[in-house]
Amino acid sequence: MATIEQNTKTNIEQLEHFVTIGLALARQTELTPLLEQILQSAQQISHADGGTIYRCNGEQLEFATLINHQLGLHQGGTSGESPQQAPIPLLIDGKPNDSAVVAMAANQQQPIVIDDVYQSSLVNQQKARQFDQQMKYRTQSMLTVPMLDHQSEVVGVLQLINCLDSTGQPQPFSPAVQRQVIALASLAAMVITNKQLVDDLENLFEALSRLLANAIDEKSPYTGGHCRRVPALTMMLAEACSNAVEGPLADFVMTPADVHELSVAGWLHDCGKIATPEYVMDKATKLHGLHDNIALVAARFEIAARDIELNPKLDTASKTQQLEQLRLDLSFLRSSNIGGEFMSWELQKRVRDIASHYQINIGGVVQSVLTDDEVTNMCVERGTLNNEERRIINRHIEVTIDMLESLPFPKHLKNVPEYAGGHHEKMDGTGYPRGLKKEQMSVQARIMAIADIFEALTANDRPYKKAKTLSESLRILGFMALDQHIDVDLFRVFIREKVYLQFAHEFLGPEQIDDIDFNTIPGWQ
Repeated sequence: MATIEQNTKTNIEQLEHFVTIGLALARQTELTPLLEQILQSAQQISHADGGTIYRCNGEQLEFATLINHQLGLHQGGTSGESPQQAPIPLLIDGKPNDSAVVAMAANQQQPIVIDDVYQSSLVNQQKARQFDQQMKYRTQSMLTVPMLDHQSEVVGVLQLINCLDSTGQPQPFSPAVQRQVIALASLAAMVITNKQLVDDLENLFEALSRLLANAIDEKSPYTGGHCRRVPALTMMLAEACSNAVEGPLADFVMTPADVHELSVAGWLHDCGKIATPEYVMDKATKLHGLHDNIALVAARFEIAARDIELNPKLDTASKTQQLEQLRLDLSFLRSSNIGGEFMSWELQKRVRDIASHYQINIGGVVQSVLTDDEVTNMCVERGTLNNEERRIINRHIEVTIDMLESLPFPKHLKNVPEYAGGHHEKMDGTGYPRGLKKEQMSVQARIMAIADIFEALTANDRPYKKAKTLSESLRILGFMALDQHIDVDLFRVFIREKVYLQFAHEFLGPEQIDDIDFNTIPGWQ
């Protein structure tokens, strides 16, 4: 009866021990310490003096961690000491490697138990004895167990050395110990596989995010690189803010998971542009549609010039004068079509006057050299987009939010829609699409707003505007900070930690990196 009670108590203790080990392994999120923890747990339940754990990578076993208590050895893993062992191939010349016990266990997918290494034909006796002689050690018992996943594929190999008895002397690994280690190896394989599956899914999602961003950049030759530069600048500023030790951002800290979440948001911040028509994204000039209509306008002016030259009511001087004015008006339209300058009311009136003044006859139909739509587009005050096109391009952020909020993000990525969807908001609530104010936005969303603006100011691939220099861009950002369009605290970190310069050296042309007089930049002190 006492024996039964003792066995029951022992079994319960072993079960509790396995539950504790399983919980500890499940909580571990990093592969390197996870493998080391598996090895330590195996040594603990088997009373093994030494042990090594290998990770299977393709057709080879890579050394992960070695621990030997008697020799005081701890290599790889969390030791900080680089492993001194080269990877072990599973195959040599296309045949199973039978020169290493760990490779044999992996290839056979079966545990290998050796009671005395010196008496085993499976072990390279020369290497074993040479190691023992060098280290003044006696390798005796060995237990090598492959770790198999749910598909019976080897994810690693666990090798234990010298099972110690109660007096500290080496002894063979008993069948009971073997069963426990094999059970632990199965549990460990499951945990490793789950970790790898999570990592693989994370890598796949991040790759898809970058693939979508690259596709959007490729969609438009005039914004190529924007979806790559904005996340880069976002992460630069986020790192600077996370490193701040004083000021309003001293308490802002980002964990590796936070960094990953913001990076994903950065790559997806303009995913809604996948639904934006190319003719709007690529509108390099005011009259640009499927092609630049300024060529068609110039053709109409050629007709107007012909009409002037053939008009019998005009003398030579009048013809010369009108043709010169015609040339000047066309030159004005060509210049205005670029959209690089502000179209004042006077310039807009000149466009309308040109449209009403020059009438031509094509196929018996009298018409202006400018259509109503062309007049509307030519009178756009800033840039090249008219009001309807501006509405279409602005809608990309609404589409971005709709797309991202429709995705079932896991808990650690749940803030991606908020981070990515806030880069057109302003601190005073005048931004779009939701009119959020500073206190309604996360620090990460405010960081991305600055990154998006600064990238747009310095971008050198926009045909409708000249790329601005660092000093020009920082001055504009300074005024935006004063006007509460961007977060002034983040702007000061952007200046103080020279984030702008880090970005410039990586992405800007040398002609854009000019000397900066900080006395001319408002809002940063």
